[in-house]
Amino acid sequence: MVMRLDKLLANYGMGTRKEVKAFIRKGYVTVNGEIIKKDDYKVDYEKDIIVFDGEKVNYRPYVYIMLNKPQGYVSATKDNVHPTVIDLIIGYENYDLFPVGRLDIDTEGLLLISNDGDFAHKLMAPSRNHSKIYIAEVEGIMNENDIAAFKEGIVLDNGYKCKKANLQILETGEAFCKVQIEIFEGKFHQVKKMVEACGKHVTYLKRLKIKDLSLDRSLELGDFRELTDEELVDLMNDLW
Repeated sequence: MVMRLDKLLANYGMGTRKEVKAFIRKGYVTVNGEIIKKDDYKVDYEKDIIVFDGEKVNYRPYVYIMLNKPQGYVSATKDNVHPTVIDLIIGYENYDLFPVGRLDIDTEGLLLISNDGDFAHKLMAPSRNHSKIYIAEVEGIMNENDIAAFKEGIVLDNGYKCKKANLQILETGEAFCKVQIEIFEGKFHQVKKMVEACGKHVTYLKRLKIKDLSLDRSLELGDFRELTDEELVDLMNDLW
């Protein structure tokens, strides 16, 4: 993709647009081995070799990151009280990253981080009916009636009727159970509220999957990696 050299370097984090223009005019930048002193010089970041003060510029307009979110971090870019999920993403300071959707501060698991707003909107929009799968530990015993209620659409305390969802009971103890829940929307505290509407209480929640993208089991809590090309293609399928 072709863009102005000064815009590319500014987006990459080499300085403000004004500062970058000055660097270019002083001969700090080469393109394919040639010193370029015109700030409006057009470059193709997918083909051209761009070097700034001896450092190769590996510019990409967008990044897509899988994070295994730990508890204690808020799904935000800034917060005055709690650490944010963006604080965990080291090495991407040149990108204006944000969480794609959100997980509650006490919820763990799969959270996507990106700087692609259009992608985030299309992926998380409730109208898209994209599947999200969670594992929950629940205080109380969920039963066949709850499974049927999830399939019909849970009605919350405020009268809102949730979209049809899937509840699978994985393990049952004397006063607790472990369940898998699949929802197709993502409103505020939705999984917890759906379980509460059945008279039970979620004590632990972890997201495992968004669409066909599963959390990488090799990622420890707080670890992250970029999505593979194959994962990204699958995730973007039917978004546009």
